[in-house]
Amino acid sequence: MNFNQLSIFTIAFYVGLVAVGVGAIISFINWTIWGGGLPSYPFFLFPGNLVLSLFTEEIDFWPKLILQLTGQFCVVAMATLVVAKLFRKCRL
Repeated sequence: MNFNQLSIFTIAFYVGLVAVGVGAIISFINWTIWGGGLPSYPFFLFPGNLVLSLFTEEIDFWPKLILQLTGQFCVVAMATLVVAKLFRKCRL
């Protein structure tokens, strides 16, 4: 399927889902296998950490993980939406 045939919202949704999947896998590896402090953790979860910075650090693990993954989806999907609209407008 061609990029021009896809809806911009569909593209943003799927890119956001991929970001959530990557974030969930990296979180799982960081806390179960690596034991915390994975070197690439802040890089891969930067969008989710932006949202977490709005909240206090005294949140339990599961609500914090849900907030982080929700933020990961929202920030990446919105950024993809903006970039896709610019690409469509510039015809790149």
